[in-house]
Amino acid sequence: MTLAKGSTDRTLLDKTFRVSLILKGLDGLLELVGGILLLLVSPAQIGAWVRLLTQHELSEDPHDLVATTLVHWAGTMTVSATLFGAIYLLLHGAVKVVLVWAVLKDKMWAYPWMIAFLMAFILYQSYELLVAFSWGLALLTAFDIFIVWLTWREYRAHRTRNANTPAGNAARQA
Repeated sequence: MTLAKGSTDRTLLDKTFRVSLILKGLDGLLELVGGILLLLVSPAQIGAWVRLLTQHELSEDPHDLVATTLVHWAGTMTVSATLFGAIYLLLHGAVKVVLVWAVLKDKMWAYPWMIAFLMAFILYQSYELLVAFSWGLALLTAFDIFIVWLTWREYRAHRTRNANTPAGNAARQA
């Protein structure tokens, strides 16, 4: 009975791991799209779009926090800030997509890289939380910590399985 429960837990955790990785991969794809858009769209165009999208809300509530924040943010964008944002999103998104793909394909080298990559961002996000707390960033950080734990767990399981195969034993003896 314990074995059945353990295998059910394993299957549930495996599914959770795959779904979490796919979500991270989709996030990476969205970052790539965002980075490309930032390269193609000028700060003035972004400002015009934000004003167009928020004008109705601001006409009803001139103090709407989200709308006023977006308008302020769009008004302070510069070409250099847009370029930095584009490069950041493109690099971050590309690394995320490649690592997620490699982990989903069971490439053993990708597991430690995924863990290291996420740990670096967890540290950065933790710093940002200390400077200016945000529930969105707190939830993202918690999600990243969860993915690190799942990735570490899967990596250990794969290493154990590989060590118990004839190819793994031959590699250790060589």
